[in-house]
Amino acid sequence: MSSPRSQIVSAWTDAWGRQRTVSDRTIAALTAAMGDDAAATATPGVEPVRLVHGGDELDGPGQVTLEDGSDLGMIERLPGDLPFGYHRLATDGGEQLLIAPPKHCHLPDDLRTWGWSVQLPTTRSRRSWGIGDLDDLRQLASWSGEIGAGILQVSPLGAPTPGPQPEASPYFPSSRRFRSVLHLAAGQIPGAERVGDQLAPLAAAGEALNAERLVDREQVLALKLRALELLWQGGVARDELVLPGIAALQEQLGGALRSWATYAAIAERLGGDWRRWPDAYRDPDGPGVAGLANELADRVAFHEWVQWLLDEQLRAAGSQGPGLLHDLPIGFDPGGFDAWCWQGQLAQGAWLGAPPDMLGPDGQDWGLQPFVPDRLRAAGYRPYIETLRSGMRHATGLRIDHAAGLFRGWWVPAGRGSGQGAYVRYRSEETLAILALESLRAQAWVVGEDLGTLEEGVRERLAERRILSMRVVYFEDEPPAAYPRRAMALLTTHDLPTVAGVWSGSDLADQARAGVTPDPAALALLRGRLAAVAGVPTDAEPRQVILGAYAALAAAPSAVITATLEDALAQQERVNLPGTVAPQRANWSLGLALPIEEIRRDPFVASLGRALGRERPAG
Repeated sequence: MSSPRSQIVSAWTDAWGRQRTVSDRTIAALTAAMGDDAAATATPGVEPVRLVHGGDELDGPGQVTLEDGSDLGMIERLPGDLPFGYHRLATDGGEQLLIAPPKHCHLPDDLRTWGWSVQLPTTRSRRSWGIGDLDDLRQLASWSGEIGAGILQVSPLGAPTPGPQPEASPYFPSSRRFRSVLHLAAGQIPGAERVGDQLAPLAAAGEALNAERLVDREQVLALKLRALELLWQGGVARDELVLPGIAALQEQLGGALRSWATYAAIAERLGGDWRRWPDAYRDPDGPGVAGLANELADRVAFHEWVQWLLDEQLRAAGSQGPGLLHDLPIGFDPGGFDAWCWQGQLAQGAWLGAPPDMLGPDGQDWGLQPFVPDRLRAAGYRPYIETLRSGMRHATGLRIDHAAGLFRGWWVPAGRGSGQGAYVRYRSEETLAILALESLRAQAWVVGEDLGTLEEGVRERLAERRILSMRVVYFEDEPPAAYPRRAMALLTTHDLPTVAGVWSGSDLADQARAGVTPDPAALALLRGRLAAVAGVPTDAEPRQVILGAYAALAAAPSAVITATLEDALAQQERVNLPGTVAPQRANWSLGLALPIEEIRRDPFVASLGRALGRERPAG
């Protein structure tokens, strides 16, 4: 095992090419945040994890047990036909996890497709209850397949921390492993017809929320919980067809489903932030939690049922033809479920963020707890593995936010400025190996967001594993025709201006209203790149720019391209303005101008779909 200090990168190159040296004070603070490295070692003197391949020699005789339980006996060399997976080696010195990975992630050789990028909360149908739901996603997938799209990229679906005021940002979930009840389509729950009279006024109130431009998560949550409680009390969760489904999900997820349901039930009583709970309930494996779970058994079962409903609706959405491309945030709420479960693997007194760069000259502090590298290894990477499996569930692909975090993370000591942090290195050969193994098992290809400040060689190592790069027109000096084959190409992201916002200049006014100092020079640069890619004059209409730019993007050699629904509707406001929060700005909450039913019939959306489809094979 390496020492915590050795994992801290003491010198690095910033976004401007300057060499930076980390102060001794920062190194000391981050070393303390990692804690006692001896406590991270399951067996002193034995590496907890080892990457292996068929035919490898062991360091000596040991008992090898395959993942499926097969006992290979005492051996000194692994068999040549060793299956991919997670195996166990027991020796006199202790036990090791043997990870036998494939060489690279799953990636079809003929992958060349396109799809819409959807912010589900703001993409509503007339039947929505004030927020986009999983049945809306199903409808979008069905329509996308009809017009030739092969994928549907969807915003993160992770569950927010329980409570009456749900977090708006999908990149700050309570859990990356479980889904948000906000996205449950209440009217599509099996057995809902039994309490139809009672559900009708709730449905009417929910549909009335669609008239408001802003998504009101508080009201949505209250209505959907009330509907779920009516159904629960009506006994629909105890149907013969439902109970086996819940049992199957429990078996697939192991103890994680019961743990989430227990946390959610306790949070309803004590509040969503487990750090404020009495000491007896802070340990998820302690007797206090077990006792309270027994007391709240009915409510625990309720939350298991809710997650089963969400899983079933997500499965239905992903079976419409176009595959779903899920989005994996880099972290989670430190007061939420995942942090409660994995306290022993998380740093105390440091936050994840980003160093100063062109987009954030002062750096960024995201308020996310990082995993301590050696503690994560000592846990056999279980948090990482479970998170990947959840992200790839019912998906054709997974986009990994800030994929550079597979190599190193920018840690900011608590109480310091974002620029006073340092990089902490992870065992990238192990994180990439596990990613390849889980990708192969799920038959899901992977996109790595390789933007921002990258150390030399990161893009090359991701490419070696067949992880698609991200190429954003706004950031690229070269035209789309020069983009690599193994890439996902796009014009903009949720954090960047829409095409119409750039072309009209309205994004500058949006920044000013939110209290952010506008940057006309940066917007002029983006406008110039759009004009060059689209091949349009400077006085062109926004829709002409959108059509031309996406047509050029569709002709790129890249395996995948995506178009945002915001651009398809020529929407001027971006989804999220970094550095702002409510009420400063309503990030993640600005509903699309049209409901799904009208989007499907909109002439310009149809034109854009045809332009994309001309260069891409159907499906």
